[in-house]
Amino acid sequence: MKKILYLSLFSLLLIGCKEKKTEVTDYVSPAPVFCEDSAYAYVAEQCAFGPRVMNSAAHDSCGEYIAQKFKSFGAVVYDQYADSKLYDGTPIKMRNIIASYNPEASVRILIAGHWDSRQWADNDPDEANHNTPIDGANDGGSSIGVMLEIARQLQLASDSNKVKIGVDLICWDAEDSGEAASNNASSWCLGSQYWSGIRHIEGYTARYGINLDMVGGNNTVFYREQYSMSYAPTIVDKVWGAANRIGYGKFFSYDEEGGYITDDHLQVNQGGIPCIDVIGSDTKNGGFPSTWHTLDDNIKNINKETLKAVGQTMLEVIWTEE
Repeated sequence: MKKILYLSLFSLLLIGCKEKKTEVTDYVSPAPVFCEDSAYAYVAEQCAFGPRVMNSAAHDSCGEYIAQKFKSFGAVVYDQYADSKLYDGTPIKMRNIIASYNPEASVRILIAGHWDSRQWADNDPDEANHNTPIDGANDGGSSIGVMLEIARQLQLASDSNKVKIGVDLICWDAEDSGEAASNNASSWCLGSQYWSGIRHIEGYTARYGINLDMVGGNNTVFYREQYSMSYAPTIVDKVWGAANRIGYGKFFSYDEEGGYITDDHLQVNQGGIPCIDVIGSDTKNGGFPSTWHTLDDNIKNINKETLKAVGQTMLEVIWTEE
């Protein structure tokens, strides 16, 4: 019953998207219109499986949903399965999911984000919840929701507006099971660590990468993260310039720079591909969004305007890449 109701809701959201118009500016973008309603629906569908924590049925079922969704949007999908261990020695089975468009193209860019969710709400204001798994609507689900809508737009593009470059949408696994309150940075981002050493295709490389993380929250702004500025400053300029060009400067801020953040982009950089991190900060309190690693990281706190700003910026980057 829930599934049928949900599909109906998704259909209504898509109809609503068709009626929306973009802001009129002097600049005419070649990119299609990103539908925030469908991205929101993809986030909700992920959350409906339950927390996507490692070694769980919800995790495995959601992984299959993501892969099948990409296939339905015409992508060539690669599954990268691997065994690993958490920092406490717990064995886990990982699945990186890679959706490729124009797989024959030699010039490629990658857009990525993690799809797992954290098994501990260790930042929740109520200590009784610290061992409770979270939905990860923003921290995980939002990135995948944006990428699924990008995939849909890549498929829908008219023959005269098809993207010529290769685009790879990579869903990392096991990003969010790291050891809190320690300096053990290697306990995080296990899926991207694995991929950076063993690619889904031998010899794979890309011109650059953009990693998305927490891209659907309320009161969100994106600052220029410092590892990104160190490894790939020209890509930071490209993305922030694209956002400001199409009217999303209030989200992609030049006002101040962010800190150094251990995230999946760091593994991609260390693997030889320049990659930046588009990661949300809280405009009111600074630092990560207030829902980070709490039980409030659920679908009720996903903001469609934030999804739109990030998704439309990604489409702008893709459609203007030569």
